[in-house]
Amino acid sequence: ELGLGLGRLGQTLKAQLPARAGGWGTWTPPGGPPGPRPPEEADVVVVGGGVVGWSVAYWLKALENQRHGMRVLVVERDPTYSQASTVLSVGGIRQQFSLPENIRMSRFSASFLRDINEYLGVPNEPPIDIQFQPSGYLFLAPPQSAAGLEAAVQLQREEGVQVALLSPTQLKEKFPWMDTEDVAVASYGRRGGVGTPPSTPIPIFIILIPIISPVACAIVVNAAGAWAGQLLEGAGVPAGLCQPPLPIEPRKRYVFSWHCPDGPGFSCPFLIDTTGAYFRRDGIAGNYLGGMSPPEEEEPAPDDLSVDPRYFQEEVWPRLARRVPTFASLRPLGSWAGYYDHNSFDRNGVLGQHPKLENLFVAAGFSGHGLQHAPAAGRAVAELVVKGRYQSLDLGRLGWRRLVEGKPLVEDGVV
Repeated sequence: ELGLGLGRLGQTLKAQLPARAGGWGTWTPPGGPPGPRPPEEADVVVVGGGVVGWSVAYWLKALENQRHGMRVLVVERDPTYSQASTVLSVGGIRQQFSLPENIRMSRFSASFLRDINEYLGVPNEPPIDIQFQPSGYLFLAPPQSAAGLEAAVQLQREEGVQVALLSPTQLKEKFPWMDTEDVAVASYGRRGGVGTPPSTPIPIFIILIPIISPVACAIVVNAAGAWAGQLLEGAGVPAGLCQPPLPIEPRKRYVFSWHCPDGPGFSCPFLIDTTGAYFRRDGIAGNYLGGMSPPEEEEPAPDDLSVDPRYFQEEVWPRLARRVPTFASLRPLGSWAGYYDHNSFDRNGVLGQHPKLENLFVAAGFSGHGLQHAPAAGRAVAELVVKGRYQSLDLGRLGWRRLVEGKPLVEDGVV
C-alpha cells in the first residue's frame, strides 16, 4: 500500500512540473528507480516477458509465499510489447485438445482467467477486465476426419470437459447462418471463450527491463517463446550440452479483421472450419477476427511482421464465404501479424528441466496455444523450481525426455 501511495504521489508531482525537452532530466518519482538498471544478482532470471514468462514469475513468488524471499527478474527485449506474441494473438481459450495434459492445463487456465481478480486483483484498484466472452469453440470435421474428432471428444469428456458432438442437422438448427454441406460432425465446446490480451502484462512482484549487462543467477527459465531455440543456441553453452537441440522456431501468422453487419450474431462461437480457416466475433458491432495457418511449404518468412493482403483475398476469404454465405459481402478492416513458437518436433509445449543443465528450465514451444496454457504451464515450472516436483498437474510427458528419445507426443488440436 505504501508503494502504491508513493507511485500515485509521484505521478501527481510529475504532472505539476514543467516538461523539459528530452524528458524529465534527473528528476524521478519518489520510490522509483533512477533508470532501467538491472540488478547484478538474482535468484531466478526468467527470459521472456510474455504471458508464459510472467506466469512463471508470478507462480514462483506465489508458491514461495515469502514477502522478501526469492529474487526474480523478468527480462524482455521489447518492453513496448509492439511485437510480442501475447498481445498479437487472437485470444481464444479452449479445452478441446487431443492430449490429457493439454486438456488439463486448459481447464485450469480457463478457471484462472474467469477468476483472474482472485489471483491478480489489487486492493483499492479497479478490477481487472480481460473482456472474457464464453462463446465456446466449434470444430468442424469432414468425413475423413470424423473418427479422429469423435475420439478426441471422448477423451475430453473423460477429463470433465463440457463438449457436444453435433450432426450436420443439429449444427444447422443451432447455427442457421452456416453452410454444412461438407461437414460430417462438429465438436462444440461450451465453456471456451475469447478475451482481449492486455496491452502489457500485469506487473506483479517483478521489474521488467531489457538486460544491458550480465546478471549472476542460480536458475534460468527460458520462456522466450518463438526465440527459445535460438536463445539456447546463442547463449554460449557448449555444443555438446545443447543436444538434443530445442526444436522451437518462429512461424509468422496473419490475423485479419473485417466488418459484416449481417454476419453471425452473439451466439457465434470461435469456429474452426474443415479447411483450417477460423474466425470469431470481435465485440458487438459486427466485427470479426480470423485467419488460417498456411501449408508447410508455403510458410511466410518470419523476418518481419509485414502482412501479405493477398493471403486474405485469395485464401482465407473464399473459405470463410463458403462456410458463412453472408461473409461474401464482408468489408476488410485491417490486419496484423504475430509469431507462433512452433515446435517442429511434435507441435507441443516443452516444459521442465534441461537434461544436462540442472539450473536451466524451459517453458516454450506451445505452437499457438501459449496464451491458453500459460497459467498452468507457469505454475508447473514454478513447482519444479520451488518444490522440486510437479504437484498440481503431472506434466512429465511434456519434458525433454521425448526429445532425447526421439518419441514425439503429437497434439492434433493445433489451429
